[in-house]
Amino acid sequence: MTDLPDTNLVMLTLVKPEGQLEVFFERRPMPEPGAHEVLVKVQATPINPSDLGLLFGGADMATARASERDGLPVITADIPPPGMRAMASRVGDALPIGNEGCGVVVKAGDSPEAQALLGRTVALLGGEMYAEYRCLPLQMIMALPDGTDPVDGASCFVNPLTSLAFTETMRMEGHSAIVHTAAASNLGQMLVKICAKDGIPLVNIVRSEAQVGILKGIGATHIVNSSDENFAEKLVDAITATGATLAFDAIGGGKLGGQILSAMEVAAVKRMTTYSRYGSDTFKQLYIYGALDLGPTVLNRSFGFSWSVSGFLLTPFMMKAGWEVVGRMRARVVDELTTTFKSHYSHEISLTEALNLDTAHAYNAKRTGEKYLIRP
Repeated sequence: MTDLPDTNLVMLTLVKPEGQLEVFFERRPMPEPGAHEVLVKVQATPINPSDLGLLFGGADMATARASERDGLPVITADIPPPGMRAMASRVGDALPIGNEGCGVVVKAGDSPEAQALLGRTVALLGGEMYAEYRCLPLQMIMALPDGTDPVDGASCFVNPLTSLAFTETMRMEGHSAIVHTAAASNLGQMLVKICAKDGIPLVNIVRSEAQVGILKGIGATHIVNSSDENFAEKLVDAITATGATLAFDAIGGGKLGGQILSAMEVAAVKRMTTYSRYGSDTFKQLYIYGALDLGPTVLNRSFGFSWSVSGFLLTPFMMKAGWEVVGRMRARVVDELTTTFKSHYSHEISLTEALNLDTAHAYNAKRTGEKYLIRP
């Protein structure tokens, strides 16, 4: 395709040495695809929690203020000393944002594989998606069926592959059921559908009756509301019923992770036939994959000695699982793109609207049921 502009509008986030974060736009030269690369006009890209970690980092967004540069919006915020320590390695580097997206291939490299994608709608992974165009190697894209709405293709990678990674981890590590927090999220709803299809018992932890209703509406069986007075008792009942010994926690901070391990231990002790002062010998695994609560993770050691708490990220999992497993996961995402893996967005905004201060405060709040989609 011809008649491309000479420049590409890109969103960047910069940590300044004087303790300020600046998020702004820059016009960069239009990328030229190599032999095994394609240039994609970005048509939809979601704002995920993982994007917000890079976008605003450790800045105090209560201090955020708006300005303009070259007619384009700029957001500036102060960074407290702990935030500056955490982001010391990125001081002075203007970093592009956006983990995933979807668009149309408008220019391709010379290889037959790249040329075959001209005009195709593709899903994108590899960062720098908050831009008008993105140039990527072929292994970082996924061709979608003809007629796919870019809105449906925008979130093909992070949430779908993460939810599938949870069930793959369960099988690889010898567990038989899963506990998941923040379970009414887009990712949580995908996991409900996967587990229902695959016959995997799933305990869903939410924090409101409205979220209970969302999950009941898509067929979830075991739903526990952390706001209930008898939450701990109900959690034990659900884990006893499912036999879950594996949990994925999107919250991170606070005491919920420890409560899950304790409930797993209570359920395991119920199955013991002899007493042990060391607790059960049932191994319990908690993976923390999110940071909705940035506070300390609190573990009250009431779950014996057979347990582990680890971090979980999609990319290291895929490297460990290997391309055969990842290929199978990606194929399933394409097959079930508008059913199991359909994402729902509460707001659609333009690229420049993403740096409207009121809009930024709204999506940075990370409210369940509110998900923003950028349409460059």
